Amino acid sequence: MSAMKTNDLSGQKIIITGGGIGGASGALALALRGADVTLYERHNEFKEVGAGLQIGPHGVKMLDKWGLKEKAIEGGYLPDRMQFRDGITAEPILNMEFDEKFVEHYGAEYLVIHRSDLLNMLVEAAREAGANLVNGVKVTGADDHGDGVSVHLEDANTGEKLDDDEADVLVAFDGIHSVFRPLCADDEPVPSAYVAYRGTSPLAEDEDMKDLKDVRGYIGPRCHFIQYPLRGGELLNQVAVFQSPRYLEALTNGTEVPDDWGNNEEFKQAFDHTNEAVKGRLGNMWLDTWWQMADREPLEDWIASDRIIVMGDAAHPPLQYIASGAIMAMEDGECLAQYASDAVKAGDLNWTTVLREVADERAPRCGRIQTTSRFWGELWHVDGLSRLIRNELFREAERTGWFKYADWLWDYDATRREYLQDPSKGNLPKELDEWEYNLHKIARQRDEGKSAEELTI
Repeated sequence: MSAMKTNDLSGQKIIITGGGIGGASGALALALRGADVTLYERHNEFKEVGAGLQIGPHGVKMLDKWGLKEKAIEGGYLPDRMQFRDGITAEPILNMEFDEKFVEHYGAEYLVIHRSDLLNMLVEAAREAGANLVNGVKVTGADDHGDGVSVHLEDANTGEKLDDDEADVLVAFDGIHSVFRPLCADDEPVPSAYVAYRGTSPLAEDEDMKDLKDVRGYIGPRCHFIQYPLRGGELLNQVAVFQSPRYLEALTNGTEVPDDWGNNEEFKQAFDHTNEAVKGRLGNMWLDTWWQMADREPLEDWIASDRIIVMGDAAHPPLQYIASGAIMAMEDGECLAQYASDAVKAGDLNWTTVLREVADERAPRCGRIQTTSRFWGELWHVDGLSRLIRNELFREAERTGWFKYADWLWDYDATRREYLQDPSKGNLPKELDEWEYNLHKIARQRDEGKSAEELTI
């Protein structure tokens, strides 16, 4: 289906900084409501880091709304299921079927797609909707003057200062190292001690994997390994993640962390305890680049000023364990466009009020996703008795039905304004009240004066 375009935001000038999936989604969503959108991206081309991306049914419904669902499915892949296996024994412990019952329950399919393919679709659609997307220009700051924003620009290639651009609103989708997040919080990225290696290869030529139709995850002590098809089954996407002993040692000893933590030497030993199905695939990983995984603490208030808001990874960079980073950013853009459109229809477009409503709806939800991602990652990586209990809990979820654990994540629509009405929905379930993030625990124990040998890891 093609996207329906309105003139709800006609005459409103919106500037977006950052041309990743979030920024392009925001540009598209706002342009489809008739806004005058200019997006500035500092790189000379639009590109995404990494390969595969998982999009839950709530994300697929947004793509449908934007007229991109059919194109995304054609260029991506609809897996039959998500299957978790024990990283040591390779035994299946949970099958999450993406069948007719799943589609009926959530209203859409589960999609995997190449990051670059999705970004290209969003960029093309945003331009077709009328957005002006500009490469090679860096947004260095902005001044809010009450009835609008003066946005400061710089040539990203030469460093030359450019003339300011004026807008009603500035939306900062400028990533984990955002220029504008410091206006909201004095914090830094939080390394997780885990590192990711990625790789893609032709699937049809792979005798062992050519029949793969699932998202498959081996979860084992201190590591995991993910596999799924891309581009209609043309490519095999694989991701190998492990805990860096050198990072953990520096953290517990209070010494300087080496810049190259998670390097190839650590990678070569990280999966020795796993099964042959995992160890036999490690030769497909790219060794020239690895990703040191980090997030930030949940941000309670995304409002940098009355006319400036941070979104996407500038507001809520997560760990990747529940595959929600890109979809959260897509939700941000759609929520902003929807709430502004609703205000126009109500006869009262006040950007200060709209940004406040968007932030109050989105911050609790994204905070819960960030915190749940930390918990889910720790659950994947447990050892010993905890691993055996985890496996049995996963089996029990399959036996008794797992929808109840995923509904809060996948059955979401910003138009319901459910987090605005009840911010407590952003809290973890009460059963997890006593859980403490491992890195927080280490920091607390060190502050209490415990030695490296006494720390609980």
